[in-house]
Order: sequence, then structure tokens, then C-alpha cells
Amino acid sequence: MSKNIKLWLIIAAILMLLGSIVFVGAMSMIKWDFKKLGTSSFETNTHELNEDFHNIRLKSNTADILFVPSENGECKVVCYEETDAKHSVYVQDGTLTICVDNQKKWFQYIGIHTGTPKITLYLPKTEYGTLNIENSTGAVVIPKNFQFEVMDISVTTGTVKNYASVTGSVNISSTTGAVTVESISAGALEISVTTGNVKASGISCQGDVSVNVSTGRTELSDITCKRIISEGNTGDIILRNVLAEEGFTIERSTGDVEFTNSDAAEIFVKTDTGDVSGSLMTEKVFIIETDTGDIDVPKSINGGKCEIITDTGDIEITINQKT
Repeated sequence: MSKNIKLWLIIAAILMLLGSIVFVGAMSMIKWDFKKLGTSSFETNTHELNEDFHNIRLKSNTADILFVPSENGECKVVCYEETDAKHSVYVQDGTLTICVDNQKKWFQYIGIHTGTPKITLYLPKTEYGTLNIENSTGAVVIPKNFQFEVMDISVTTGTVKNYASVTGSVNISSTTGAVTVESISAGALEISVTTGNVKASGISCQGDVSVNVSTGRTELSDITCKRIISEGNTGDIILRNVLAEEGFTIERSTGDVEFTNSDAAEIFVKTDTGDVSGSLMTEKVFIIETDTGDIDVPKSINGGKCEIITDTGDIEITINQKT
């Protein structure tokens, strides 16, 4: 090793040591509170509402959104927000509208951003009409205390957790983020994610339950509905105690399909490299196609049609009839 290389290595080591000392000293001065390193300025603004409204429309960028029952009957929206990206809150034509007024310049996005905006809705009533939410990055949580006529939620990289029932349709879409729907009744349920897991449980649905995923695991449990429809590329789908009045239609490219005590009048499953296995509740007439996979299904001549097609996946189904 030459003298010049050794010299530069020594200088680099010294600079790294000095940088570490400066960093530790600076963090000690602020008591290791990383939030103090943030370059964004936040403030809390409370909007008290006296007008009556039936629908709710909310459009934000990076805020977490939380619905809370009002304990004193007052209606208000509390926004913890950036000073240059405040939210407008108003009631017009029976609709509560909350939208972000982003005044940031492009260079203001450069820096250290440690805080998370948050919008909390304190609502005095439990039943509302249409709920429409558009959000980019942030969590959306709707508790079981509320009920809506129609729900439409769209997020980019945020997560959605819904525990509120809907008399009409529920439509939840996420690009990168998990979706959880639990213990609700609905007219119809549609969930769509690009990259993210889906969990739906304890659901009574008058119409269809549709789940479309590109990459992600789908878990459906304790569901009654008209039909289960699911398409996906990469990711397993698991159905536990799922009963559909008419049918299951499930398609996957790379991903296993697993049934546990689930059933429908007719079943269609198609995978490329995924296995299909588990237990159904009633006898079926099996129509099986596979290129290289193993097959183990009951030889029944009664019941509805169960068609399963795979390329390289194994197929193993049992019947667990209730006595």
C-alpha cells in the first residue's frame, strides 16, 4: 500500500471519528429527541362545527385519519398539521368537507421530516351517508361505533382499518399498504391492493366479496356472502369458515389457495404454480386439471361443481360434512 493511500485512509478515519463526536454531542444536547431534528413546523388547529351534515368527504396527503365518537355531543375536527399544508374544514350542501391546502414549494420537501400530520374527527352521531376518503400516506382508522350508507376509501401508501358497518357498498383500495376489515355487515365489499396484505373477518355481506391483489397475502375468515371473487399474482389466499351462497372464483399466478371448513354452491380455482388444499363442507363433483401436480380429492358424484386447474401445483381436498 502506497504512502498516499495510507495518508488518505488516516484522514478519512479521523474525519469519521470527528463526525461521530459532533453527532453524539449534538444529540446529547437535545436529549436524543430525533423529532427536534425535523425541518417542518407543526401546529394544532381545532374546527368546531355547528352545521348539520349527512356525508363526509376527506382529502389529504400524509395525515393519519381517525374517527372518534364525541363524548359531549359536540362536533369538531382537530388537525395536527404543517403550517404550510393546513386543512380547510367546512360544511356545504350537507357534506362535511376536509381538504388540504398545500402551500409548499418544491424545495420545502427537502429536509428532515419527523412529524406526522393527524386529523381527528369527533362526531356526535353514529350514522352517516357517504364516506369518501382520499389519502396518500397515512393510516385510516374507522371504529365500530359508526355506520355509513356507502364507503369509498383510497390510499397510496397508507393502511386502512375499518370496523364500521355499511348498508350499501364498501370500496377500499391501496397501492402499498395493508387493509383490514373486521366485524361488519355490508351490502357488498370490494378490496383492491397492489402490494399489501388483506385481512377480512367476521363479515356478513348480502352481495359479493371481491379481493384483488398483485402482491400480498389474503386472509378471509368467518364470512357469509353471495360470492367470493379474488384475483392475484403473487400471494397466498386462505379461507377459514367462509360460506358463499353461490360460488367461489379464485385465480392466482404464484400463490397457494387454502380452504378450512369453507364452502360454496360452485367453486372455480385456477393457479399456475400454487397448491390448492384444505377442507370443504359439502360433497362436490370435482373437475381437476394439472400438468405436473399431485391430485388427492374425493371421488364423489353428488353436489355442486368444483373445478380446480393448476400448472405445477398439487391439489388435495377433503370433505368435512357437519353431522
